[in-house]
Amino acid sequence: MKTNRDIKNALYEQVARIAKSAASPKRLELIELLCQAPKAVEVLAREANISMKLASAHLKELKATRLVEAERQGKNIIYRLASDDVARFWVQIRLLAEDRLFELQEAMREMRTVSHEWVSKNHDELLKKAKSGEVVVIDVRPGNEFEAGHLPFALSMPLAELKDRLSHLPKDRTIVAYCRGPFCLMSADAVKLLRAEGFKALQLRDGVAEWL
Repeated sequence: MKTNRDIKNALYEQVARIAKSAASPKRLELIELLCQAPKAVEVLAREANISMKLASAHLKELKATRLVEAERQGKNIIYRLASDDVARFWVQIRLLAEDRLFELQEAMREMRTVSHEWVSKNHDELLKKAKSGEVVVIDVRPGNEFEAGHLPFALSMPLAELKDRLSHLPKDRTIVAYCRGPFCLMSADAVKLLRAEGFKALQLRDGVAEWL
């Protein structure tokens, strides 16, 4: 007969499975990538800069704890987050690490190549300004990620196409660029380009996952 201690041990063991599954830098990166849109294994491997074999192994671990799901579409295996709660899990663990780890704080200071950041106490202010047309919010992620989900009132302006589409942006309003979140540099590169071309541009550190 199981004792109370046996039952408690079993409960903690099950919760620990989630922590163990996510306890890998690359698995966390794969989760962040899947916060943007469902993706094929080949795409995830390329964007995470790992081999197909390693990507498949990491995804298998995440699937075993039901953090991700997979389905076959033709010749491809497409992965997606099992629920929005997984995206929230990623954001919360990142915020906790950013708050508690000086090493991460220093690393993030070093990666901030752009000091022009949108600063606000809440998201509502940006939404109101975007809705009224006072600012223009652009999503510089790949187009398929924009289609899977984006901030309200945002325009799709993939970084790779931005230079050729500058004529579509007004120079008399502030441009606010965002990408995949604080660990992504696409929005920083976009702001550099926009400012070099005479636009008033700001970087929004948050991505779609942070807005859930």
